[in-house]
Amino acid sequence: MMSSTAIFMQYKKSNLIREMKRCASSFFKIFCYIFLIHSLLACTSREKPAPVVTVYGSTSLNQQVKTAINASEYTVKAGETLYSIAWRANSDVRQIAKLNNISAPYNIYPNQKLILVAKNKGKSAKPSSNKHSSEKQTKSSNLTSSKAVKKTIASSKKQAYGKNVSKKKRVPSDLPKSLPKANFSQKISQWLWPVKGKVIARFSSKAQGNKGLDIAGSRGTKIRATASGKVVYTGSALRGYGKLVIIKHNDDYLSAYAHNDTILVKEQQQVKAGDIVAKMGDTDAQRVMLHFEVRFRGKSVDPLKYLPKKQ
Repeated sequence: MMSSTAIFMQYKKSNLIREMKRCASSFFKIFCYIFLIHSLLACTSREKPAPVVTVYGSTSLNQQVKTAINASEYTVKAGETLYSIAWRANSDVRQIAKLNNISAPYNIYPNQKLILVAKNKGKSAKPSSNKHSSEKQTKSSNLTSSKAVKKTIASSKKQAYGKNVSKKKRVPSDLPKSLPKANFSQKISQWLWPVKGKVIARFSSKAQGNKGLDIAGSRGTKIRATASGKVVYTGSALRGYGKLVIIKHNDDYLSAYAHNDTILVKEQQQVKAGDIVAKMGDTDAQRVMLHFEVRFRGKSVDPLKYLPKKQ
């Protein structure tokens, strides 16, 4: 049998254990209450909600939105070209040039005010369209008349002058060639991938979507011209694009190469498809990559519809 002293010690020990457990439980509850109160105070003291940044690929879309021009007029800044302004305005450079009576090669200067959207479009557009329509009808009727006269002259001259008929045919036969240029796109015979790498973000037609392709790679990777053309912009004036190169391939198509580490071409320089125009970097981006865009008459289009399929 246990002695009275041993029994008393056992009793004290069990009471001490119970008291320690109770204290631990109370301490844990107090800690939880303190943490909860601290969290609530932190939430109520915040004046503004946490910023939400929408990203495509690895670049903040906020920068792309900020660089866009939505105004009807714009004042030229140093380092800008008409092509870079048209790019930001999501417009065809020819349209802006026409509104401001600027002829090729579209030279502009700092502080020059440009009209980006025609004023009083509802009223002024009618005379313009009527004039265009009447000119078109006049050209069409003249063309029809020319064909009729040509046919009559050819049939009569053939008997009288023989080989001289071919000389007469050359004059009117050139007329139709100049008419449809504005209506038909100037196609690129072959497009090349600007760089080899994994596509980490594709084109989106949404208002806040990615307007091109994001292609991953390592710093210093060579970026090549996707088709032959002329360099119409180099610089970093367009926020969200970093060091940017824009190439004009013809009157319809432009391509852009963004976030470069180094630009290796100059404005007005002629390049061939496959020529190295820059080296990959992460300027204005959260990772090293190439942001590649294609524009058709000033509007963003999906580059994958033009680039050859990867093997």
